[in-house]
Amino acid sequence: MSTIVSPSLLSANFGNLEKDLNMINRSECDWLHIDVMDGVFVPNISFGFPVLKYVSDLCEKKLDVHLMIVQPEKFIREVQALNAYTMNVHYEACPHLHRVVQQIKETGMKAGVTLNPATPVCVLNDIISDLDFVMLMSVNPGFGGQKFIEHTVDKVKDLKSLIERTDSKALIEIDGGVNRETGKRLVQAGADILVAGNAVFKAESPEAEISYLKNL
Repeated sequence: MSTIVSPSLLSANFGNLEKDLNMINRSECDWLHIDVMDGVFVPNISFGFPVLKYVSDLCEKKLDVHLMIVQPEKFIREVQALNAYTMNVHYEACPHLHRVVQQIKETGMKAGVTLNPATPVCVLNDIISDLDFVMLMSVNPGFGGQKFIEHTVDKVKDLKSLIERTDSKALIEIDGGVNRETGKRLVQAGADILVAGNAVFKAESPEAEISYLKNL
């Protein structure tokens, strides 16, 4: 199976967003990754649902919605209204994680859980079988363009081991500092989905970069 590539909207040109979304539609990418930030859970604010409705109307790819916010369960219906394919929430933001995951799945969306760099994989032992995917942050969440955290490669291996041990069907997604070099190592370690921001949107040919990442 080829790698699933999910370019990060956070790195797009918001002065000419329609042009970048048209590029996404033409490209070989599978998903479009959308980081929703609240300035509370992470030290930044990104975009709200009126902007995302515009994105949803123009984008022909599956929307991969990542809520970097407190109380993400309050916005499940808003994410569903975007016709999102996935909704993923942070382990660190959900004291009642099982309930939130079930609420997401009840809408028909794929449910994912994200782990911050300092959160170990073992916290998912009791819920891994309920998840459609797990996303590992390979940078500290909140800003694009950060340096890749090397420990993530070993963390992918740990997560892959947990998935195989529990017969979970969860896919492994990575977000942060993904480029040709880190992407290759992540895929070799067991990653299924690569979120790439600057590596795609700042490339000389974004479509060619997506194609390269997809075929790692």
